[in-house]
Amino acid sequence: MNLFHREQRSLFGEILDWMLTPLLLLWPISLVITWLVAQGIAGKPFDRALEYNARAMAQLISIKGSRAEFVLPRPARELLRADDSDTVYYQVMGPRGEFLSGEHDLPAPPAEERVVTEEVRIRDDVVKGFDVKVAYTWVNLPIPGSKPALVQVAETLEKRSVLATEIVKGVMLPQFVILPMAVLLVWLALVQAIKPLNQLEERIRARKPDDLSPIDAQAVPLEVAPLVESVNDLLLRLTDSIATQKRFLADAAHQLKTPLAGLRMQADLAQREGASAEDLKQSLRQIGRASIRATHSVNQLLALARAESSGSAMPRTICDFSELTTSVVRDCVPRALEKHIDLGFEGTQPGTPGGKLLGNATLLKELVRNLVDNAINYTPSSLEKPGIITVRVLTDPFGLTLVLQVEDSGPGVPVAERELIFQPFYRALGTEADGSGLGLPIVLEIAQQHNASVSMEDSRPGHAPPGACFVVRFRALAEAEANV
Repeated sequence: MNLFHREQRSLFGEILDWMLTPLLLLWPISLVITWLVAQGIAGKPFDRALEYNARAMAQLISIKGSRAEFVLPRPARELLRADDSDTVYYQVMGPRGEFLSGEHDLPAPPAEERVVTEEVRIRDDVVKGFDVKVAYTWVNLPIPGSKPALVQVAETLEKRSVLATEIVKGVMLPQFVILPMAVLLVWLALVQAIKPLNQLEERIRARKPDDLSPIDAQAVPLEVAPLVESVNDLLLRLTDSIATQKRFLADAAHQLKTPLAGLRMQADLAQREGASAEDLKQSLRQIGRASIRATHSVNQLLALARAESSGSAMPRTICDFSELTTSVVRDCVPRALEKHIDLGFEGTQPGTPGGKLLGNATLLKELVRNLVDNAINYTPSSLEKPGIITVRVLTDPFGLTLVLQVEDSGPGVPVAERELIFQPFYRALGTEADGSGLGLPIVLEIAQQHNASVSMEDSRPGHAPPGACFVVRFRALAEAEANV
């Protein structure tokens, strides 16, 4: 039941509704219960008076010869009729059922009721159309072969009703003052209790637009703390998203600055006076190389941004990792042949049990492609001495591990630089390979999105050149899971 209708839900109003609605509904119920209790309380002293009168009248029965007689003294008779509010009736029946005194038409006790002498009982009945309370008792008389005599005293209920009404008034009338005061106190208590929410709102509104620091969860009520923690989690994710965007813009500006400057310089050289046809062709070749490098940088930046922004929203399916890897290797064969590199694949074949994992096929291909491209870029090769690159997919059915290895015969990476190569735009010193410095950061980001680890070691320890072997370890799917 909503006592306070609003177009928009209000926490204050909801709490007020749930507190006041039961209170207002229970109030009439308490009124009825109080009336019933008051009736019982008001009737007790009058019931005791009736019992006393019944016992007193029972003592007035006497035996004269073999007959019972009842004589009610005048003072007692006047006392019974002295009440202005109620009417008192009495009846005395002899041991043989004969009428001795009182009202002839006073109802008799229920016929099925067991007769117990010297005990006063109370019952409800009707006399002359009025509800009455009747006190009655049976009296043993010393007459051989006779039944007990019956004495009944009845009284109407007017005094009881008046007393019950007075009791209800005494109890309920103060509630007409207490109830509004209770509503007011509840209102004030809610206003006071909801102040921390208003203070929290003021603190959030007072923040600067660039302030995304967490809200202090210790300064709010315990019930609001989960909400504040959720907002803090949202602020943290928003901060990461903004940082990712800023990093992407910085990376794009940094990476595109060099090829664009080269394009402008070559265009200026081509337009200079006295330039020969050979100089013009050379400038055009340089412009072509710079445009290819800029295109590659843009593609790498987009791949890095896609990997960083995927997160938990990344669509995942069951992928055959061996099939993905062989597809990437086939695509890279023409480029490897141009550099006279022997590119091959070993290990688990497509369709082999234990070679599946849960991930994003597009990002996984991007991971393998960047590792293979990196190996092709940094592996020296010639027709006389071709380089060697081996891509392997290995499975461990017991440990549910899927391992990707990309091994080359290049110069390798010094131990001191092996953590630095996974930073954006970092390139090992002493290399002349053309690259953007984003391939390995992309690999690391995609691996982290798939809860995988990336490491690098020498492929031929103790040899010169030592070569490089990049290892990515995934969690494979169990066969039962893969078949679902």
